[in-house]
Amino acid sequence: MSQDNMIKLECTECKTIGYRSHKNKKTIKERLELKKFCKRCRGHQVHKETK
Repeated sequence: MSQDNMIKLECTECKTIGYRSHKNKKTIKERLELKKFCKRCRGHQVHKETK
């Protein structure tokens, strides 16, 4: 079984899930925070990992 798992990234401003990504849960324990472009906000916002 692969340790790479799919995660969802949610915009912190409008709470829209706009991205999906992979994360190795063995090497990265904390939740990801990435600055990505949000289509709904029409700008670059911080996106946090959700369950």
